[in-house]
Amino acid sequence: MKSFAAATLLLATLAEVAHGHYIFQYLTANGAKGAKYQNVRTNSNYNSPVTALTSNDLRCNVGASSGGGNTTTVAVAAGSTVTFTADTAVYHQGPVTFYMTKVSDAVAADGSTDWFKIKEIGPTFSGGQAKWDMSLSYNVQLPSCISAGDYLLRIEQLGIHNPGSPPQFYVACAQVKVTGGSSGSPQPTTKIPGHVKATDPGYTANIYNNFNSYTVPGPKVATC
Repeated sequence: MKSFAAATLLLATLAEVAHGHYIFQYLTANGAKGAKYQNVRTNSNYNSPVTALTSNDLRCNVGASSGGGNTTTVAVAAGSTVTFTADTAVYHQGPVTFYMTKVSDAVAADGSTDWFKIKEIGPTFSGGQAKWDMSLSYNVQLPSCISAGDYLLRIEQLGIHNPGSPPQFYVACAQVKVTGGSSGSPQPTTKIPGHVKATDPGYTANIYNNFNSYTVPGPKVATC
């Protein structure tokens, strides 16, 4: 009887953990929502996060080092807005950031090129409480100053809900071909892995203890 109860508890715990995870699978561009993994690279770790700061999986997720399979590249205008949508709403507190890297071929690119951050979403504070944007979908406007060509567009949600354990990176890459634009060179740039350091206050923050300010980890949002 005790064994049955323990097994039931374990299954319930695993179900709760699975429910608490999420993965970005859809991209809306040019006003049209693509099919599952149509323009977002397919990962192989279901909805599990990446936790190792030195792993190349931080670029586009496990099993997504290239855009094989059915993932296609969508044309989007510089300065336009696109939307990432997950399988379920974000469940863990933490910031959301967006990065881009210019590549010669969005399908074949492995993300080893230089990345630049284009948007970050941190918490807002009111009455001594922090409020995080834990949504199903997130919008991002592409810079109007970037040059035309193929890019990887990356979303990152960093779960910092469990102090004492490694924060959890929920990442995905979309494949886009930017049209129009200019000849700007966004700065600063960074490599991934390497964009987040183990000593970054936004990485080590304890959101349950004297939490009244927050700096999103990684480089500053780039300008051209």
